Amino acid sequence: MDKLPASDFRSGYVAVMGRPNVGKSTLLNALLGQKIAAVSPRPQTTRRQQLGILTMETAQIVFVDTPGVHKPYHKLGEVMNESAEEALQNADLILFVADASQAPDEEDYLLAGLVNKLKRPVPVILVMNKSDLVGPVDLDVHQAAIVELLPNCLPVQVSAAQKTNLDGLMQAVLSRLPKGAPLFPEDQVTDLYEREIAADLIREAALIHLREEVPHGISVRIDEYTEREETGAYIAATLFVEKESHKPIVIGQGGAMLKKIGSAARVEIEKMTGRKVYLQLRIKVQKNWRDDEKSLNNFGYRKP
Repeated sequence: MDKLPASDFRSGYVAVMGRPNVGKSTLLNALLGQKIAAVSPRPQTTRRQQLGILTMETAQIVFVDTPGVHKPYHKLGEVMNESAEEALQNADLILFVADASQAPDEEDYLLAGLVNKLKRPVPVILVMNKSDLVGPVDLDVHQAAIVELLPNCLPVQVSAAQKTNLDGLMQAVLSRLPKGAPLFPEDQVTDLYEREIAADLIREAALIHLREEVPHGISVRIDEYTEREETGAYIAATLFVEKESHKPIVIGQGGAMLKKIGSAARVEIEKMTGRKVYLQLRIKVQKNWRDDEKSLNNFGYRKP
């Protein structure tokens, strides 16, 4: 296919918004056709903005994966909400991702309020995700409740996990994207470096394998990321927990849990990089880091 004239090319920032655990990162990975964002069954897996850049013959879509908008209980939660709101302010198009299997809750109402308060009109596509988990009657009821909050939105029913109707969603996005030149090189897929994605994938493994009270108090710092010619890489990382009592839980009996986390993370990092990885993990305690400004800065959750 011949490329369109520059005057007909479309490009723009598409903010992927929604409450925690609604499937935003799963949707982003599915639309890109590769994994760049951490995914887990636990809410608030995404803690910062990440761009997913999809370049086609006719358009470049810059998806902005955002933290789930929620009622914050610590400074990290406030930072995450600020990051999501910033993405709204800069968006050319908003994907409001909702859980089709559930009625809208307090956090859906909170996000809808933020969208409706925008000072400039931004088109909104309501993405009813997880539509495979609900019957048609309940799906229509849940969708109608959110459409009432966002009267001018376009509803599209999808399943990111099953990759259902993603083509329909893409058509809706492309038809609402403004005309403009590409914003990034055509071979760029995200704005994060491999070491930053590796940190998220390690935390993803911890979220999946650890008990309920521990995962959200974990942050990951990459201490070393060394290329070993073209065949592999050495990665040393530190997992920070908030309480001394959490440290033995993360380590596990005889180091079994830490090995399980490391093994799962290594597999995902190797998929991302396409090469062998040697991963070494250690544990440290950083008390109440989620409410400490200096720690938030050090872990990259505050902008310099």
